[in-house]
Parts: sequence; C-alpha cells; structure tokens
Amino acid sequence: MRVALFITCVNDALYPGTGRAVVTLLRRLGVEVDFPAEQTCCGQVQYNTGYRRQTEPLVRRFATVFTEYDAVVTPSGSCAAMVREHYPRIARRAADEDRDGELAELTGRIVPKVYELSEFLLDVLRVEDVGGYFPYTVAYHPTCHSLRLLGVGDRPTRLLRAVKGLDLVELPGAEECCGFGGTFSVKNPDVSAAMGADKARAAVDSGAQVLCAADNSCLMHIGGTLSRRGGGPRVLHLAEILASTEENVS
Repeated sequence: MRVALFITCVNDALYPGTGRAVVTLLRRLGVEVDFPAEQTCCGQVQYNTGYRRQTEPLVRRFATVFTEYDAVVTPSGSCAAMVREHYPRIARRAADEDRDGELAELTGRIVPKVYELSEFLLDVLRVEDVGGYFPYTVAYHPTCHSLRLLGVGDRPTRLLRAVKGLDLVELPGAEECCGFGGTFSVKNPDVSAAMGADKARAAVDSGAQVLCAADNSCLMHIGGTLSRRGGGPRVLHLAEILASTEENVS
C-alpha cells in the first residue's frame, strides 16, 4: 500500500512535530509513508471565506498530487472533512458552470482515499493498540469537523484507552465547540474568545494533565486561552500521544 502524509498548513507552519509523530507512528506499525513536497493548502480558508472559484485550483492540485496513492493520511479532522465533504460540491459546481468538467473525475478518485489519522489506524490498519506509552491523565476534546462531519465517533478514545500508562478522564461539555472555527475566530473574536474560555475552564475542571485533540488549530485556540488565564493542562495532538513510547516520553 502506498501511503502519503497530508500535513496541512497549520501543522507544516506551526506544529511540524505532529507530522513527524504521524510518520513515527505509522512506521512503527510497518507502514512506509511518503511526503509529496508538491502538496499545498487544501483550500478550506478560501472556501469558508466565500472565495469558491479561487478554491478550485487548490482542489485540482490536491487531487493531482495525491492521485497515485492508495491512502492519504492527515492529522486533521478539519482538513479531511474539507476534502471529503466539500471537494465533490466544488467539483460539481465547476462542471455545472462550464469551468472545469474534469475536476469531478479527479476528486472522485481521491476523496475515498483520504483518512483522518484515527480512521486510518482503526478502519484500514485494524489496529487499536499502537504500542504507545504515556503515563499521564488525559482528556479528549472531539473537534467539530471530526465529530460532526467525519463522524469519527469513539475511534480516538479507543486508541487513547489502549495506550499504556494513560488515564483517560471525561471532559465536561466535550461536544461543545471550542470557538476557533478558522475564520470564525477572526470575524467573531468576542464570541470565539468566550467559547474558548468555556472550553479552557472545562479542561481545567477535568483534572487532566493533558488536553488532547485531533486538530492543532483547536488546540492552538484552547492552549492560548489556557495560557492567558495562567495555567491548566498542556495541549497535545493525538498523534504525538500515540507515537510516544517509554524511550521518548517527556
């Protein structure tokens, strides 16, 4: 199986350790991972801001760059949802308006191959215990896109419960949005900050040492809020917890 890593913009620019953790984890499970250097943004920011036509070249680039792979794995429920939920709509609209009749065929080939990390581990590799070790108390925040659009369900928590030494605790109001929402936080900063404060308070109330999620964009928002309020659990991506072992835990 030829597997590619789609790192995403946020991870590439701000959280490269998450991408390295995905590669470390998959290699430990016997999967060799390629990193196509030609990959760029999936176009979610442009699409959500209303620049629909300007998103089409990015859709085409994604489909072209990853077309030869059997699976594309990403540590982002948000970007996986962009590809799986919105690419087909973008392609249909491009065809209906006689701008790009080929885009639907390209996206039709790539969309079924795109997996959020926990989906790939459980649905493709059929692995629940990935050999991790993380001796801390952890609370899991299910991000909106992974929860509502991808429907990953309990996949992340099943993986976390199988990690040696990890104590998974409940996050109060877990299914409530953290308030980041990409451009939502820019357009509605006061509402976003209030929602972030609620989520940060819930993280503290959980008693966890670490708050985990499958999207670093949400963790960035929550982590920044925790920092401004003067402390609380540290935030860490799911991939980094799963990749942790007794040799590298810190």
